[in-house]
Amino acid sequence: MVSRISIIIPAYNEESSIGLVLDALPQEKLHEIIVVDNGSTDATARVAQEHGARVVKEPRKGYGSACLKGIDELDAPDIVVFIDGDFSDFPEEIVLLISPIETGEKDFVLGSRMILPKSQLALLPQARYGNRLAVFLIKLFFKHEFTDLGPFRAIRYSSLMSIGMKDMDFGWTVEMQIKAVRNGLRIREVPVNYRKRVGISKISGTVLGTFRAGTKIIYTIFKYLLL
Repeated sequence: MVSRISIIIPAYNEESSIGLVLDALPQEKLHEIIVVDNGSTDATARVAQEHGARVVKEPRKGYGSACLKGIDELDAPDIVVFIDGDFSDFPEEIVLLISPIETGEKDFVLGSRMILPKSQLALLPQARYGNRLAVFLIKLFFKHEFTDLGPFRAIRYSSLMSIGMKDMDFGWTVEMQIKAVRNGLRIREVPVNYRKRVGISKISGTVLGTFRAGTKIIYTIFKYLLL
């Protein structure tokens, strides 16, 4: 039986990269591709439609808000894949993430940028250090060793629904990983290639974005520690 694979791509002002992401995906193998336009002021939505995606709007700003909107729009998939719209990940590597789920071995597969040296170096220094601190705290408090909080990830749809994602901004990735551990999901990390994104990062590319993201990630870790 062929799995129904749905892709969710949160996007904010990614007109120069979203077409590259969509063209690199193996679209013929996918059930649906949803680009969530998170209030873009450029031609992101038009370019995404021209390259074969279904575009939905989410005016509430926030990475988590966009991902939650994408989940609401899903058409009964077996597996859901999240990938950014900045072309920093290699979309063709989706097969590495979905394979352990399709074979029934795993429920949640995270594409780690911190395993391959070349990929790790493509991350901005503040992103590398922030990742290391966050995964150290997860290991300390939740007894599971991750290497990354990478946005490129695949999860069984039934597992995604069972963990009940809620975060509406920078805590999204770490919330999913903590809830995956707490809910006993079968987890695997796979090394993925990574390159410098097209354009400037809205998060790690600015001082304010880095501070806000880092603060929210640490807050989220301690929030679930205390719950």
